[in-house]
Amino acid sequence: MNEFRESLLVLISIPIYVLVIGFEFFYSYFKNKRLYSTKGLLSNVYLTALNMGLDILVRGFCLLILNYFYQFHVSDLSYNLILYWVVLIILEDFMYYWLHRVDHFCRLFWAVHVTHHSSEEFNFTVGFRSSVFQPLYRFIYFIPLSLLGFKGIDIMFVYSATQIFGILAHTQTVKKLGVLEYVLVTPSHHRVHHGSNIRYLDKNMGMLLIIWDKLFGTFQKEEESDPVKFGLTSNLKTYHPVTVVFHEWKNIFIDILKKDCSPVQKLGYIFGPPGWSHDGSTKTSKQLRAELEAQEANDERSPVS
Repeated sequence: MNEFRESLLVLISIPIYVLVIGFEFFYSYFKNKRLYSTKGLLSNVYLTALNMGLDILVRGFCLLILNYFYQFHVSDLSYNLILYWVVLIILEDFMYYWLHRVDHFCRLFWAVHVTHHSSEEFNFTVGFRSSVFQPLYRFIYFIPLSLLGFKGIDIMFVYSATQIFGILAHTQTVKKLGVLEYVLVTPSHHRVHHGSNIRYLDKNMGMLLIIWDKLFGTFQKEEESDPVKFGLTSNLKTYHPVTVVFHEWKNIFIDILKKDCSPVQKLGYIFGPPGWSHDGSTKTSKQLRAELEAQEANDERSPVS
């Protein structure tokens, strides 16, 4: 049964990916949108191949851990299959939100996740531009679901299924989607997430539902007055495969070797938010956003000459 579900998921997802990527590619070509480049596409393929390879290697271990904690589950919704799956989807999306949020607010994990954000392009294949080492720790966030009575194989299946939706949010060809903008993570919301604009940094963390961002203060709508600039605040300017994966680890190493900071401050370069510095030479997204808001408030108060 489990193998059938996984096979069905593959059979459903592959034609969807082929159709949407093919449509977007030819739309970009004939409309001269330049949404794709050969180097960008190859980089995305390389990163997803690494991620998938590692995911396959550790999948059995992750399932073993989830099943171990399932022994101690404190509730059981299996008496109602519809309720079981609906609650699992909602709770798994909730746990993914916190996984994603930690990836953005702790530099150690940002060093893993940054590969997904390093593309200055934004198209469906960027959805496959995976955080290579995330499979090594992702399952930890789903252990509470095992304790709540959800089987490990079901948790992993729902994650794979919701990833299909998440990948399809990586596009510039779909504009805002009306009432769906209030509930789901739409392409508009996810464009914001990939923006390097100060206003958009570390926003819209959800995979399926946008309600978590609205509840926990990380929501930002796409503003026509502030078009999204994709990539990092300081872009790599290279497609070198090793640099793409390891550049932030190198930067962390450089920072902790600074001689004018204390051991505690060195830990800040590892576990603090990206951009944190002991001397103010670099700034976090929160600090940058505070400066932007102050500047905008000042501009509003200033008389127009």
